[in-house]
Amino acid sequence: MEDWITSLQTDTPQKGFELAIVLAQKGVMYTQPSAEVRAELRKVYSNNPNSLIMASHVVANYFQTVAAANNYWK
Repeated sequence: MEDWITSLQTDTPQKGFELAIVLAQKGVMYTQPSAEVRAELRKVYSNNPNSLIMASHVVANYFQTVAAANNYWK
């Protein structure tokens, strides 16, 4: 497996948020490696408000980690 996380350091909070999204997406890909299965599941969760809120919660948790690694961009 190739290393794709080279750093949690980002230049801006916007880039940090984008990194948090990538971390969440990669987490799903590692958990469910089948693109076909993910596509089928997406049909269900993409129309479920609670699932979307939980996905946002995961991104928010990753963003907290990235923000801390960047000393909150002070």
